[in-house]
Amino acid sequence: MKIDLNCDLGESFGNYQIGNDREVLPLITSANVACGFHAGDENVMAQTVKWAKESGVSVGAHPGFPDLQGFGRRNMYMSLTEIYNMVVYQVGALKMFCDLHGVKLNHVKPHGALYQMAVRDEAIAKAVASAVYDIDPQLYLVGLSNSILVDVGKAQGLKVASEVFADRRYERDGQLVSRKKEGATIEDTEEAIAQVIQMVKEGTVKSISGEVIDIQADTICVHGDGAHALEFVKEIRSRLSEVNVDIVTLGG
Repeated sequence: MKIDLNCDLGESFGNYQIGNDREVLPLITSANVACGFHAGDENVMAQTVKWAKESGVSVGAHPGFPDLQGFGRRNMYMSLTEIYNMVVYQVGALKMFCDLHGVKLNHVKPHGALYQMAVRDEAIAKAVASAVYDIDPQLYLVGLSNSILVDVGKAQGLKVASEVFADRRYERDGQLVSRKKEGATIEDTEEAIAQVIQMVKEGTVKSISGEVIDIQADTICVHGDGAHALEFVKEIRSRLSEVNVDIVTLGG
């Protein structure tokens, strides 16, 4: 069995540092690099692409709403044209840094509230998928497993990757538990590892209300801003190896 391991990185801004990007990069296969709207800036983007290249890690764009203060996790209501252009703007900026460093941009994964809205709303999903396709139809679109975003990406003609989360809990309908609810995130390493192994090996996950639901796992996400991100990534790599799961990049 094979699985991609991705992490949201490049989320520092100016003098403010978030995450342990340098330490995490050698342990993952795909980096979702913030594009300056919800986090990151031009210097952080350039440095993260450089580090990813040095680590042999695939680079993806992580576009979000223009909401630095809220870290892109607050809903913003834009026209579909605005969403399309916003995604093109951010992915295009990161793609240029990739071009300058001789790195191939491999995927796009929306961030935060944009991601959550796109996995529930077909029109928003189409705006995002169309932007990705128009930039490069060979890019992977990463979306929540069994969601509208994955279905729309396939219909658009994109390669898609169904994403599962090591450090988030699930509702019975397969959506992520809102961060506004208690227990939305998993802080215990052993619990996160057990959830990952179940999702990858069995194709199921236990919802927060106790039901076991089916899930497709092509790539596993660990949030780079999480307090236990580095610990989670190290343990996930080790434990997946123990159960004969190879960690490879998307398309690898």
